[in-house]
Amino acid sequence: MNFAALEPRSRYITCEEREIHFMDWVPAQAGGPVVVAWHGLARTGRDMDPLAAHLCAQGWRVICPDTIGRGLSQWSRDPKAEYCLDFYSKLAKSLVDQLALDRFHWVGTSMGGAIGMVCAAGPLRGRIERLVLNDIGPQLAPAAVQRIRSYAGSPSAFDTMRELEQYFREVYKPYGHLPDKQWRLLSESSMRRLPDGRVTPHYDPAMAQQFEHHPHDYDLWPVFDSIDVPVLCLRGADSDLLLAETAEAMRDRGPRALVVTIPGCGHAPALNVPDQLELVQRFLAGH
Repeated sequence: MNFAALEPRSRYITCEEREIHFMDWVPAQAGGPVVVAWHGLARTGRDMDPLAAHLCAQGWRVICPDTIGRGLSQWSRDPKAEYCLDFYSKLAKSLVDQLALDRFHWVGTSMGGAIGMVCAAGPLRGRIERLVLNDIGPQLAPAAVQRIRSYAGSPSAFDTMRELEQYFREVYKPYGHLPDKQWRLLSESSMRRLPDGRVTPHYDPAMAQQFEHHPHDYDLWPVFDSIDVPVLCLRGADSDLLLAETAEAMRDRGPRALVVTIPGCGHAPALNVPDQLELVQRFLAGH
């Protein structure tokens, strides 16, 4: 897939008095279905490029935001209050309201899926038609949370981009197969330079304070149980965040999710290979 040929628009919008960046993938033929695709905790909306390009080529409009404190979005002036699912859901509602999106689908990887659950059960109830949860559920494995906190709150810095890319290749090895070109895009679209010239992941380290100030943010069984739209849960076969028993419980509770295990991946599938892309597309299309 030639991502560049589709020419997504890079846009900025003010939500809850904070500037939010998003990529707007608009198909040649307007008026088709819309998908909001939201990235994971320490990532950016550019992670969704392969999925967005695939869906856009089939006539879907895809909105891929950078969460506050990530990528090209503004950093929070009040990290304790704003780096949490409640505020992220307010940003999401403001975004879709300003874009005049009445009905749409949601695909969320990790944290992006948690935001989707909160929105589907709360501020965007009745507007999200189908929900895809990419390696995220209403309960997280504590050991995996500690693993993520160990690197997210104190991001490494490197002298060269090649070192940063190698770091990303190691940290995100559980994503599964990514071609060299995609590793390069992932690295270049999620880096920033420090005052001393070194390069580091492009996010506000304070965003990891979510786990300190909002320790129960991801305890979402009551939220999940109240969701009343079709849910697809993708679980990386080797995921340490979404345990198999949690995914199994999701089949039997609330919206009774369709759970599909993705081989060759941990946390989280990159949504970048034909089988994964077609699976998501078929579900969103109602097949």
